[in-house]
Amino acid sequence: MPIEIAELTFLEQLAKRHSIPVPRHVPGDAPARELREALEGWGGEAIVKPDVLAGKRGKSGAVKKVAEFVEAQRAIKKVGSLEIGGKLPRGAYAVEVVPAEAEAYSAITYDSRSFSPMLTLSMKGGMDIEAVDEKDKAHLAVDVFKGLDAYQASEMLENLGCPKNALSRFSRALVNLWDLFISTGMRMCEVNPWRISASGDAVACDFKAVFDEANYKFRNLHLELPDYPASTSAFEEEMSAWNASSHQGQAHVSDLGGQAILPILFGGGASTIVCETLESNGGSPIFLSDFGGNPPYERMYGTARICFDHHLANARLLLILGGKANNTLIDVTFQAIGDALANYFEEKGPVDIPVVIGRGGPHLVKGLTSMRNTLEALGLPYVIFGPDTPVTLVAEYAARLVAATSESGGEK
Repeated sequence: MPIEIAELTFLEQLAKRHSIPVPRHVPGDAPARELREALEGWGGEAIVKPDVLAGKRGKSGAVKKVAEFVEAQRAIKKVGSLEIGGKLPRGAYAVEVVPAEAEAYSAITYDSRSFSPMLTLSMKGGMDIEAVDEKDKAHLAVDVFKGLDAYQASEMLENLGCPKNALSRFSRALVNLWDLFISTGMRMCEVNPWRISASGDAVACDFKAVFDEANYKFRNLHLELPDYPASTSAFEEEMSAWNASSHQGQAHVSDLGGQAILPILFGGGASTIVCETLESNGGSPIFLSDFGGNPPYERMYGTARICFDHHLANARLLLILGGKANNTLIDVTFQAIGDALANYFEEKGPVDIPVVIGRGGPHLVKGLTSMRNTLEALGLPYVIFGPDTPVTLVAEYAARLVAATSESGGEK
């Protein structure tokens, strides 16, 4: 399963190693004298943030600007105890305020269309990236053998309207971010925002990343991963027990706090990419899932049943998606998912949501036929994509379908 880190781990363990400019910071458990001296050195102001594995901290009211020592102490105590997106922080920390003339967004993630890491940049930093118009974004598929060159980053930034006095230093910072990404076994990393000063310095002011736990680069990194307070949902607890009950097939889930798309996903890395694509396009996935490993019928049926029992009634779209499988039998998994869906209707009543499907692998036609027959019998609208359509495109379609349904005022 993927390993996540938040900004404080980046500040303490990774930024200096890779020469990425970041604001000065003080952890919340530092001695009072250290916090007081830091505030004096920063001109009396600071930003207090929770150390939590959840996004949208600012929108949750958990990021506080403070102007003096006592206020900072109170904010650290308060912010460090707030639940954000169903997640509990392990504390809080203070960072210096970075004055800025402009803000930028950057992300690196794997893209199934180019079969390579994709760098995304925008000079609309600080905003939800899904709200940024595509014309204000730049994308570059990075060759893993050649890496990212400063001139490539500089050209992207110049085309986006980056201040000219920041081009050189910001480009070097992005190259260092790429080196961090590729050398540590990351699946995804995001900085939002980079704050660009009047003098042209670009500072990484928020960070999150996901690592591939099985990647040897990550294992050799020897990161000290913090322990966060348990905030496991009833769904996660039931699925964890179900996953532990058998070695046949995976049943990994992680609540994301979304409210729109119920994702039945297959294939570790692809699952992460799908959820990132859904989130970046406003799809609001309810959880991250990985249900591969060629599960037999009973195993897949039980997995789907748990997902439907907990989330189907409130979902606005059911997404069944995975790449082209090598060993997982599509007819077996789809028959199990379809039967679980039909039994849910029988026991708890029908729901009216669209279903989007994308898959490839052994016995595909038989599996898709089985699923089509079930969906038509239940009266559910559906769209099916074959193995030639990249999973990211299917995820984008699903997210836009949910958005279109919401804008039209339709049910769910």
